[in-house]
This record gives sequence, structure tokens and C-alpha cells, in this order.
Amino acid sequence: MYASDMHRPAKNTLAYGDLAEALKRAVRSYADLHANVDGLAVPPVPGLRMMRKYAPGGPARTMYRPLVCLVLQGAKLMTVGRYEQRLFQAGQSVIVGVDAPVIGQIVKASRDEPYLAVAIELDMTVMQSVALEIGAIETSSASEPTLFVETLDDTILSCAIRLMRLIDHPEAIPVVCPAVLRELHYWLLTSSHGLSLRRLCLPNGHFERIARAINLLRADFRKPIPVEKLAQVAGLSLTAFRRHFRAMTSVSPNQFQKQLRLGEARRLMMTQGYGASRAAFEVGYASASQFSREYARMFGSAPSEDLRKGLAAIK
Repeated sequence: MYASDMHRPAKNTLAYGDLAEALKRAVRSYADLHANVDGLAVPPVPGLRMMRKYAPGGPARTMYRPLVCLVLQGAKLMTVGRYEQRLFQAGQSVIVGVDAPVIGQIVKASRDEPYLAVAIELDMTVMQSVALEIGAIETSSASEPTLFVETLDDTILSCAIRLMRLIDHPEAIPVVCPAVLRELHYWLLTSSHGLSLRRLCLPNGHFERIARAINLLRADFRKPIPVEKLAQVAGLSLTAFRRHFRAMTSVSPNQFQKQLRLGEARRLMMTQGYGASRAAFEVGYASASQFSREYARMFGSAPSEDLRKGLAAIK
């Protein structure tokens, strides 16, 4: 039996409504205390983060890992990788199946009804393990999508609620968190997009091969990595590697690494108070002027402007 043939439990409307409201309250309460200047809050639960914005804003650029994002309130306009802009609204979950650059803009948010979302990173090792337990995967010669949209249901909301509860029970994280994440991966792999998700994690498939190179880029993004080494890690010819990398992420390996560096530099300035020059050298730039140009091109503002925002938030 394939995932596409399976039937999820029927949605319990009452349970869904209660879970959605409880999750909204929990996200808003935690984010009001812990969110940074961008509205992002990262609790001490592996893979969990949340967003709260009281007004429309953006666009903002970032690099997404594979994740599922639950839009609880408001709306966000997103361009993920090579896809056209799409509007995601309350009651939807967005599944990003690969590492990809994202441009996001909050388009619906207010003081009374802020934009609220929870994101949970996906673990491709867990994804592969659960996919193998579910059953055989039919390969396909067609190009697989890497962005999916689901209507929120109580199975996904329940997993998110249980992860949120771990914030108040840190001693339970090592035991409970892996189990909840594994369950979450199961529900995603048996969703209407489950078969496509399972194909993304085929052992030794193109997506899995490119993921190896991406893992190396993420681990060593501060230093130059020859594209030949990345192709070798992926087990592909240089030509095939370049083609599949761009098809999967929409950017070249060099651009991918550059965005990782700039994202980390912005985090250091906004949350740690690093000066622009210090942040530039910390992430591997040899030229502060080059860093400033590329930073402004990516984020739409000079490093000094974001540094002022970060220092104000820290104070």
C-alpha cells in the first residue's frame, strides 16, 4: 500500500478548533517575551521556531532548511526557490522539502490579530527511515515539486502543541521530542503530497546526493569550497552536479554559500551586537566593502541600519 492510498484519521472539527486556538495563544505568549526585532522566537526545543508580527512588513530574504510551517493567523506572501510568489494564509501548512532561498513578506497582520506561525524543521534522516517503514517508493522520471501546501488538521496541530509544551519541560526534550518529530514526519509522508515527499528522500537519489553537498556547505560556509569537491561529495559529475543543484535550490553553489554567510552575519549583528566589519570577517569575508555591497543587495538595507535595529532590540 502506498502513502497516497492511505486514509488519514478524519478531522475532529472540535479538536482542531481547540488545538488551533491553544497553539495561537501559546505562540503569541512566548513570542511576546522572546521574539527578536524580526518577530522570530527560537525556543530551546530542537527544530522549533515561531513568528509573531504585529504589522505587515518585508520583503525579507532567508535560507530555509526543509521544514513545515503552520500559518495560524494572518497571511504571508512567499517566493520559495524557483517558484512563483504564493500567498499562504491562516489554516494552511507549507511544506518546504529542500534547502532553498526564500523571500517572505507579511501582508496581513495587526495589533489585534498579529501574524502567527510555527515552523518545525524536518530531518531527512528521519524522513528516509519513516518512508522505508511505510513501504516501497515508485521512482518517477518527472521533475518532483519541492514546495507543498496542506490544509491544517488536528494531527499536525497536535504534534506542534506537544513540541510547544516541551518549552516548560526541558528535562523531557531528549525523550519526547524525537518521538513527536517522528510522528510528524509520518503524518506528512502519508498526506496528499506524501508520495512526492518520499521520492525526495530516495536513498542515493539526486535530492539526497545534493543534500550531502548542502550539508557540507552549511558546515563549512565560512571558507571557500571548490565546486569540484561538492560534486565529489554528491557523487556526480561536475556538469550534472551544477544542473541538479540549481534545479533543486534555484541558485548556484556559490550563491547558496553567499546567502548562508550573509544570513549568519545578519544574525550576529541583530542578536549579538557584532559590528559590520567583525561580522563580515567572522563569516568569511576578506573585504568589508564587498560584504556591505552584497549585504545591501540581499537584505535591501545597509549593515549599519540593521546593526542599529539589533542594538536597540538588545537594550
